[in-house]
Amino acid sequence: MSQRIYSYTELYQFALKIFTSIGCSNEDASLASSVLLSADLRGIDSHGIARLVGYVRLWEVGRINAQPNIQIVHETPSTAVVDGDKGLGLIVAPRAMQIAMEKAKQVGTGWVSVKNSNHFGIAGYHAMMALEQEMIGIAMTNASALVAPTYAAEKLLGTNPIAVAIPAGEEAPFVADFATTTAANGKLEIAQRNSTTIPFGWAQDAEGNATQDSNILKKGGALLPLGSEKEQGSHKGYALGSIVDIFSAVLSGASFGPWAPPFPAYVPMPENMPGEGLGHFIGAMRIDAFRPAADFKSNMDLWLHRFRNATPASGHEQVYVAGDIERAMEKERMQKGIPLVGAVQNDLKALAEKMSLSFTI
Repeated sequence: MSQRIYSYTELYQFALKIFTSIGCSNEDASLASSVLLSADLRGIDSHGIARLVGYVRLWEVGRINAQPNIQIVHETPSTAVVDGDKGLGLIVAPRAMQIAMEKAKQVGTGWVSVKNSNHFGIAGYHAMMALEQEMIGIAMTNASALVAPTYAAEKLLGTNPIAVAIPAGEEAPFVADFATTTAANGKLEIAQRNSTTIPFGWAQDAEGNATQDSNILKKGGALLPLGSEKEQGSHKGYALGSIVDIFSAVLSGASFGPWAPPFPAYVPMPENMPGEGLGHFIGAMRIDAFRPAADFKSNMDLWLHRFRNATPASGHEQVYVAGDIERAMEKERMQKGIPLVGAVQNDLKALAEKMSLSFTI
């Protein structure tokens, strides 16, 4: 089946029906659909509507609670630990950011570590929530173990993304959202759907050798930390992924490292898990807790303008700041639609039939 373009509204309405079908309230289903589709709009196709089938499968095996009692289980004026009650991370993480922002309003900064949650979509969505309050937002999450530490032949860490969103005045905001691996697992999934190989440096086989096999994770292989090899700085990516794991899971009481719950529902849960579910770490910082907001935004405008107008290297037309390409993609796809490859269309059609819903192909 060839690629087809769908409007944002079409996909949003379909996701909404699926989430309500599994028992989510209308409010939660709407939020989950918005978070999920934000990935497709920003060009991060691996974390968007293509993941919908995976969430339903997790619900079917009892690993997702469609009506969670999300609550604070420990807090101080500036910090909190939130128990997600096995809810969709797409719902739990925005609630955590709301708590972080409320604390930031009161005392300048808010920091929330989350346990007992699930995959939360793109980290950037949660970080960007703070921009609406003219705050700096930070979001990170641990994930199932697919990544081999530098020099290791076994998988111990997740792709463990970090997102930071920083507001400005006249300039568009700075929004960094990246995995702490050379490539996110979703990029391997895209290569699998397209029956293509992956570049060297993305993954290794079960013995730790370089590979271009996009199916290598199913054969005992592992993703590589940001930097690929020690000589290219993989120890730094390894350290970044470790920080995310500790802040998100060790700090909250979620399961960490090789015990983090796997996203595919068919993969057995690890034995002797030390915590509850996946973990997230969410932060919000009020600008005027550090300096006058107007002064900061003026300087951010200057910073952003200078970097966006840097002299391009030979063969390049423009220098970008983190978030620029995704923002342009969001504008384009909201207007022209979101492309879905045949494999994803087939998955959604099968899902629709299972849930007695319609999905036009």
